[in-house]
Amino acid sequence: MGIIQEIVFQVIEILTLIFGVLGITFSTMLMFSPRLTKNLSNILNRNVNVDEKIRFLDKDIEISEYLYSHHLVVGLLLIFGSAFALFFFYFSLDIAQFINVFFDSPTQVFFGEILLKSILWVGKITCLTGLFFGGFLMSAPRKMKKWEKKLNSWFETGAVIEKLERSSDNVDSFFFRHPLPLGLMGAGVSFLIISLSIINLLN
Repeated sequence: MGIIQEIVFQVIEILTLIFGVLGITFSTMLMFSPRLTKNLSNILNRNVNVDEKIRFLDKDIEISEYLYSHHLVVGLLLIFGSAFALFFFYFSLDIAQFINVFFDSPTQVFFGEILLKSILWVGKITCLTGLFFGGFLMSAPRKMKKWEKKLNSWFETGAVIEKLERSSDNVDSFFFRHPLPLGLMGAGVSFLIISLSIINLLN
C-alpha cells in the first residue's frame, strides 16, 4: 500500500509542477505581452452547447406505480438490504484494521478514524431509515403513497441555469486591465508551487 501511495503522490507532484510551469508562463506573457495573451485567450475560448447531447437525460421516469404495485417484494428487498448492511456495519467491519490498510502515520490514522466513523454513522442511519420505510411500504403502501404525494415538490431551476449559461467577459477584462499586478501575483504563486514540487520530488 505504501508503494501505491508513493506513486500517487509523485504523480500529483509532477502534475503540480506542470501546472506551476504553465502558470508562470502565462503570468510572464500577461506582464510583458498582454495583447498576445488576449489573442491566445480569444483563440482558446470556446462555447460548447451540451443541451443537445444531454437532452435524452431530461425525461421523467415514473417508477412509483411499479413500486406500489409490487410493494411486498420491494419492501422485503429494502428490509433485507438494510439489515445486511447494518449487520456488516455493527459486527463485521473492523475499523482499526480497515484504517491501517490505507493510513500509516498516527495523524493520518486519527483523521481517517474520524472520517470512517462519520461515514459509518451516516450508513447506520440510512439503514435504519431503510428498515422503517421497507416495513411501512409492506404494511401500509396507500398511506406511504399519500405521504409521497405531499412531499413531492417542483423546483424551477431554469432561471438559474440560464444565468449560468450566459457568457461574460468581465473576468477577462479585469485581467487585461491590470496585467502587471495580476501577472506578478500569478508568477509568485506559480514560483512557490514549482519550488514546493521540486523540493518534494527531490526528497
